[in-house]
Amino acid sequence: MTSTLPLFPLGTVLLPGASLPLHVFEPRYRQLTVDLVTGAVPDRSFGVVAIRQGWEVGAENVESLHEVGCSAVLEEARRLPDGRFDLTTLGGRRFRLLSVTEDSAPYLVGEVEWLPDSASPAAVRDVLPLLADSARAAHGRYREAAWEGDDWSPPAPDTAYEDLAYALADDCLLTLEDRQRLLEETDPARRLRLVRRMLHREAGLLRALRAVPAPLSELGQLPHRN
Repeated sequence: MTSTLPLFPLGTVLLPGASLPLHVFEPRYRQLTVDLVTGAVPDRSFGVVAIRQGWEVGAENVESLHEVGCSAVLEEARRLPDGRFDLTTLGGRRFRLLSVTEDSAPYLVGEVEWLPDSASPAAVRDVLPLLADSARAAHGRYREAAWEGDDWSPPAPDTAYEDLAYALADDCLLTLEDRQRLLEETDPARRLRLVRRMLHREAGLLRALRAVPAPLSELGQLPHRN
């Protein structure tokens, strides 16, 4: 089965369960926000798809979009005096983008198919606890290298194995390509191996460089879009 979703192309990857704040100023995405708030778009849900290059994407340039994205649920919208919005959203389900049109609304609309996890063999399911423990350990080493003090906490102990890789990656400064690989991986065991390898690599780099990652907001005025 397929569904239609309004699309919000971004220069980042939204992972399931992750929080994504958005500052909306472009007219077409202001309209999308109004449609989400008023119920014109059902379930207050839209699709976030990472852009391969550049900042503007139209239906004629759909190859600039990654094929796999994540739905976002609007949790809160705050309208500013000049008509802009500050949004709080939460990552939902993964989808595969089948086609894009810009004829039905001021913003892009995609036809999507939902992308569930693949079923793991029993032997693989048996090793999930070990993979989860090693991924959590890699996350701890990353956080020790990246942040000073105890101002962070690991994902809850009862986090499902299927969701753990996303939760571990959520508060780490991984590249867009790394986050996209995690989003596209449909096997929970391979996803845990992936995030463990990524966090181990990043922790090693941080220790070798004796540096800590800085948010983009602290690196000066870089180009951005909503």
